[in-house]
Amino acid sequence: MKVVAAVLLAALGGNSTPCVDDINDILGSVGIECDSDRIESLLGQLKGRDLIEVIAAGRDKIAAVPSGGGVAVAASGGGGGGAAAPAAAPQAEAKKEEKVEEKEESDDDMGFSLFD
Repeated sequence: MKVVAAVLLAALGGNSTPCVDDINDILGSVGIECDSDRIESLLGQLKGRDLIEVIAAGRDKIAAVPSGGGVAVAASGGGGGGAAAPAAAPQAEAKKEEKVEEKEESDDDMGFSLFD
């Protein structure tokens, strides 16, 4: 991800075809060292391709991935599918509240606070 971010930063800076040294300079400016083989591999995959098109293709692939919540409601049944979703929401909120309460209780058990 660091190398991808560096390539995108180079593109934002006006260098649409950065080389390995450009990427190393960007990463080195924030104290990150990266293997040149990884950089060369990524640049090889991007060679001759427009970054905007690559991002758009990735966005289309992510849109095709199912995202948990809608699948469970659809699988719950035919006629009662609409009623199942509102019933699940309060249960989810209750679970969140329980988790928050547990975390607060565990902080009290430690025997110290921020202002001691």
